[in-house]
Order: sequence, then C-alpha cells, then structure tokens
Amino acid sequence: MTRDAGRLPGDETGLIVNAQAGDREAYATLVDRYWERLYRWLCHLTRDGHTAEDLAQETFLKAYAALASFRAGSNFRAWLFRIAHNNFVNQRRSARHNVQPLSVDWPEDDAGPEEAALSREAMRTLVEAVSRLPVDFRTALMMRAEGELSFKEIAEILEITEETARWRVFKARQKLMNILEPDLQPAPRETNRNSP
Repeated sequence: MTRDAGRLPGDETGLIVNAQAGDREAYATLVDRYWERLYRWLCHLTRDGHTAEDLAQETFLKAYAALASFRAGSNFRAWLFRIAHNNFVNQRRSARHNVQPLSVDWPEDDAGPEEAALSREAMRTLVEAVSRLPVDFRTALMMRAEGELSFKEIAEILEITEETARWRVFKARQKLMNILEPDLQPAPRETNRNSP
C-alpha cells in the first residue's frame, strides 16, 4: 500500500497495515493514540507511576514485535490492553512486594487556590479508594472508566464472560462507594456552646 508523500492514513486499519509493512511512523501514531489511556489504566492497576510507565513501554514493544500476527480490521485496542494485562499479571507474579500508593501531581486549573486544593484532595481520596479495591475488580473498573472499553472488550482481555465483566465493574463501583461513603457524608455542624 502506498501513501501520499509524508501523509499517514487517519484510519486505524490503514495505520496498522502500514506499520505491519515496516512503517515506524505509522506505529508511532498508534502509540500516540493509545499511550495516555493505557498508561492511566496501568497506573491504577500498579499504584505506581514508574511501574506503569515501564509496563506501557513493554506493552508497546511486545505489540510491535507481534504486529505481523495481528489481523488488521480486528480490535487493536482490545489486543493492546490484553498484552498490557498479561504484562501486569507477569510483573505481579515476579515482584511479590508491595508497591507504594500512586502519587499524583494534579494539574492546576482556572479555579482559585482553595478550590484547586479541594479538587486535588478529592482526587487523592478517589485514587486511594480505587487502589483499595481487589485487583480483579480494580482491573475491570479501570478498563471501563480509563480505557473506555466495552464489556465485550473487557471480557476478551480478561478471558472471562461478558456477564462476569459487567458484574466485576458493578461490584467495583459498589465497593468503591462503600469505601468513599465516610468521605461523602456532610461535615457535622458546629454548635455554639455559649448558646442556651
């Protein structure tokens, strides 16, 4: 397949076909397209930004090495997340040590300093709560929330039924709400002790 001088196809299938033919620029475009989503998902799984980055890099290297066996036109995203999940499982088996909770530097927005601080604190609370979920539930939930994968794609990646994928995401949300419930309660009102 030939391309116009210096132009990459915009469609994923065209990028994959070109990458399979040895076009590194086409593969780099695929990496750019999926890097952030895959990395964020791995951050939630590993609870460590450096480990997530290593796993993401390893995933894209393995995907590149196996690209010739990928059937263009099938679900590249699900295939990529499956490789990442396998890397994560293998890393967990070999590591066997506890990782520190994910440390996140949240970007500043246009809110004032007080609102920005509250927003960062809420995000830290959420990240910590997600990290406390059992890994099977956390994996499915983050594939759905961060990876924006369908239940069918989650089922393919985790090699479970679609119904089990739905159940894991549902249970993860339920457990997450139970963990966050104390933080969602309104603060008790202070009473004036000098009042009669």
